[in-house]
Amino acid sequence: MADQQPPAGRPSRSRVPLPTLGPPTGPPRRPTDAHRANALAGRITRGGDGPCYGLLTDDGREYALHGAGKGTFTVGTTVRVTIGPADPAVDCGPGTPATIVDISPVG
Repeated sequence: MADQQPPAGRPSRSRVPLPTLGPPTGPPRRPTDAHRANALAGRITRGGDGPCYGLLTDDGREYALHGAGKGTFTVGTTVRVTIGPADPAVDCGPGTPATIVDISPVG
């Protein structure tokens, strides 16, 4: 039987193993998902037309948010919020105080 050559224009099949990645040497040095510290998402627990709102995040953190003219949000609405430093002259109830920079409903 003659040596079998691949047809013209086709590569031959090689029996050389393909390269593979080795096992990881440890966890990533930096988080692989970027997370902004001033961006929150959760459900409104104290709503209305403001300026005070309550927010409960999915990880169980409670925030007391303040923002005049930011809109009307009913209890249970899921929102995304960008926060800034709290105004020390304002008390919006229980939770970590913060000022609303931007707030919008999700969904």
